[in-house]
Amino acid sequence: MNAIRIDVISVIPGFFDSPLDNGLLSIARKKNHADIYIHNLHDYGLGRYRQVDDSPFGGGAGMVLRPEPVFACIETLKGEREYDEVIFLSPDGTLFDQSMANRLSRKKNLIILCGHYKAIDERIRQNLITMEISIGDVVVSGGEIPALLLMDAVVRVIPGVLGDSESALTDSFQTGLLDCTYYTRPSEFRGMQVPEVLLKGNHSNIEHWRSENALERTRQRRPDLLDHTVLEELKKK
Repeated sequence: MNAIRIDVISVIPGFFDSPLDNGLLSIARKKNHADIYIHNLHDYGLGRYRQVDDSPFGGGAGMVLRPEPVFACIETLKGEREYDEVIFLSPDGTLFDQSMANRLSRKKNLIILCGHYKAIDERIRQNLITMEISIGDVVVSGGEIPALLLMDAVVRVIPGVLGDSESALTDSFQTGLLDCTYYTRPSEFRGMQVPEVLLKGNHSNIEHWRSENALERTRQRRPDLLDHTVLEELKKK
């Protein structure tokens, strides 16, 4: 299986140094399951000071990423290979979820544009961006944090990245529900007991318990995830 390639465009490329050298993304790169490249947008900036932003037409607070550096960077990358998606991380994008992460993990080449300052010039979105993604109803200082979240979620479900190949498949949201609760040794701690069913070794009973537990946790914590289709499918099991 070929590695997924992810090109990230940022005005603060050093932000990614530690995450890419540690943890899951580092493991994925060492195993040749992911090639991740960080591009400094200032390398395509204008003038002596490599300017990438300017004040908005019409006035108002904040700065806006200029189109020239972004077009230059993305067009350079697209001149070298084809990309499945050019992603912009934005509060008004489609809400990121596990099914989207699964779909993106099967892509070959992705570009992620990290916004910064107040906004980006709308002409970038209209002409270059193919997919806009939001990580939630919250605003952060730039697209770098959302980009790390997206990459981690996408890369971890690629076969071979995790030591346990089934681990990612049983995470929360893979079935549309939250994951069940888990316990480890000791079986009794300060008077608190592990559920008896988990100690008996009957895998059929354990799987049934986990399914029921996941459903109940979802009912309590995220009822918005439940719909009639999910409930009917669970009843059939």
